[in-house]
Order: sequence, then structure tokens, then C-alpha cells
Amino acid sequence: MKTQVAIIGAGPAGMLLSALLDRAGVSSVVLEKKSREYVASRIRAGVLEPSTMDVLRAAGVGERMDREGHLHDGSRIVWAGRDGFLIDCAKHVGRQLMAYGQTNIQEDLFADADRRGAQMVFEADDVALHDLGSEHPFIAWKGGRIDCDFVAGCDGFHGASRKAIPAARLSEFEKVYPFGWLGILSETPPLPDIIYANHPRGFALASQRSSRLSRYYIQVPLDTPLESWPDARFWDELKARFPRELAEAIVTGPSIEKSIAPLRSYVAEPMRYGRLFLAGDAAHIVPPTGAKGLNLAVSDVYYLSRALVDFYGSKSSEKLDGYSATALRRVWASVRVSWYLTNLLHRFPDASEFDQRAQEYELEYLKESFHAQAALAEQYAGLPL
Repeated sequence: MKTQVAIIGAGPAGMLLSALLDRAGVSSVVLEKKSREYVASRIRAGVLEPSTMDVLRAAGVGERMDREGHLHDGSRIVWAGRDGFLIDCAKHVGRQLMAYGQTNIQEDLFADADRRGAQMVFEADDVALHDLGSEHPFIAWKGGRIDCDFVAGCDGFHGASRKAIPAARLSEFEKVYPFGWLGILSETPPLPDIIYANHPRGFALASQRSSRLSRYYIQVPLDTPLESWPDARFWDELKARFPRELAEAIVTGPSIEKSIAPLRSYVAEPMRYGRLFLAGDAAHIVPPTGAKGLNLAVSDVYYLSRALVDFYGSKSSEKLDGYSATALRRVWASVRVSWYLTNLLHRFPDASEFDQRAQEYELEYLKESFHAQAALAEQYAGLPL
């Protein structure tokens, strides 16, 4: 098998890259370790930045998003039983965010791939990347081989792509947080806003996937057993962390998914090695507090697709050579705001009284300062591509 770009990973990053390249006449093959059904069923983030919506529309996969997604002005922060304030992206940036689940985006991308007859290989075991420093790299797996000009590593944090880069050529930056998020998905109408709560019992979040699907989280210790949190206990604890009027508005129901996710910040530099280019979680992880993970994957793919199309169109490698630096500027901006919100909104087990008082006054400052809210809204909405 031969193609111009071999894409490892059939998640949103890989499939979106395939769609953008196809529209520009660049051939690709998508290689995926898991089954198509497994990839399609994964439940992930669902808050889209304005630039992410623009890229999805440009790829021809935005019709359902525009029809079913829920636009909102920003996210609300509340604490200590107070009303808090809105991170008002519509007011300060002039554009809204959208709640639209990653599962839906994955379905849209697969449907688009079927329409255009995209080449996809699923359940590819023992993937190995070869000759990345040459002009003729190839990928081999149990039962197959792809020869290509370039490799796009979109296979996530645990994938083969980043591991193929020699350790001496890679710098890694990581921060692991001392807690996780216990989250549930329920077929219940969500609250009108996405709401972050800072509470003495711990952080909580009310989010949304659609007008009929709600996603809720609470901060828990990392060693928390999932089976110790039946639905009734979760709902009681969630409501205890929100102001009374918000707690009373939460519609409860049976969970259809429940999981505990650890929180970490991670960045690998550079995002290129020879003819291999990393995108999405293969290169970086952000805590979900800033709702940046999926959006960063989309911006990576936007920059990479633009660089590849330019190479095949003009034979210029300038954008490819600048891909890592260009992508990392946006990555670190998102890592910083995610780190900031994580520190602002969670109760840390080793926090001193000084730390706690400083956090409370930072929230007060944000509530009272127009300029501080504008700066946060600009970062939360995502910097322009």
C-alpha cells in the first residue's frame, strides 16, 4: 500500500486530517489499532471553540454540528455559595462556544470518510514506524505495510508515534495533579450554562453534550474506587457543591456512563521528528478544566494540513519546517490557561491557609475586574488560528 500521508489514529484528529487533505487532493491512509466500533463509542469532551467550529465546517463535517449543537456565551464560575460570574466569551471576544459531543464529531467524520471512500485500516496490531529520517518512511504492522512521504501521528498519548522518536531528540514537560474527576453522563436536560464550582468539599462541574445529555463531574482523590460511588451518592455530593438554586435545578437520572479520570498537563517538544509529525494527544495532554484537549487537536490538524497542502502545491517545506513551533505556541497558551483554571477551582490536599485565602481573593478579583474577565474570556475562547 502506498500513499502521500500515512495517518496513525482514527480518532477526531486523524479523521479530520484525512478529510482536510482529501478536499485539497492529497491522498492519505488512516491506520487504527482499535476497532471502528470502539473508536466510535468513546465519550470525550464536548465544548468547541469558535476556531474549532470553523475548521469542522471547512472540512465539510459541520452541518450536523450547526443543527444540533448548543451555542452558549461562555462558562460560569461560582464559589462558596455565591453567584460568581460568567466567563463571557460572547461579550469580550464577540463569538460563542458550542456544546457538541466528541462522539457526535466522530460519527460525522466517519460518515464523511464513507462518503468519500477514504482508506482506513482498523485493528492494526504491532504498529512500527520506520525510516522516519529518510524521504521514504514506512509503517509496518502485523499483516501490512504502508509506504508514504509523511507520517502523521494522531494516535494519542499511549500510541506508537511519539515512542518512535529517540529519547535524546525529545523534551517532555509534565505536571500530575493530586486528584481526579469522577464523571457521569446522564440522559437528562442540562443546566443552561456550563458551570464550574469551587467548594470546600471539592470542585464540581455541570457540563452538557446536547439538549438531552448532561455531563457532570466532581473532584475525588486519585485512589477512589468507582464502585464506591453509586448514582444516588454522586447526585447528593454534586448538589452539595453547588449553590442551592443551581442544585435544585439539576435534573437527576440513571447514569449511562461513569468513570474516573486523572488530571495531568503534558507537552512533548518538538512535535516533529524527520518525516513524522505529532498532533493531538500524541504530543500534549491538558487537564479538562479548560476544555482544550479536542480543540488543541483540531488546531494541530489545521496547521499540519495547511503545511502538507502547501508542500504538495508549491513544493515549499517552509510551513512543514515551522509546524512544531507554530503549533506549540497555541499548545502552551492552552496549557497555561488550563493549569490556571485547575489551580483556581480545585481544593488541593496540601494547600495551606495562605494558599486557600489567595485562591479566594483571586476569585474575588476576577469577579470585580472587567479587564481580568476579558483576558480570561479571550484565552477560554481560544486564540485565533
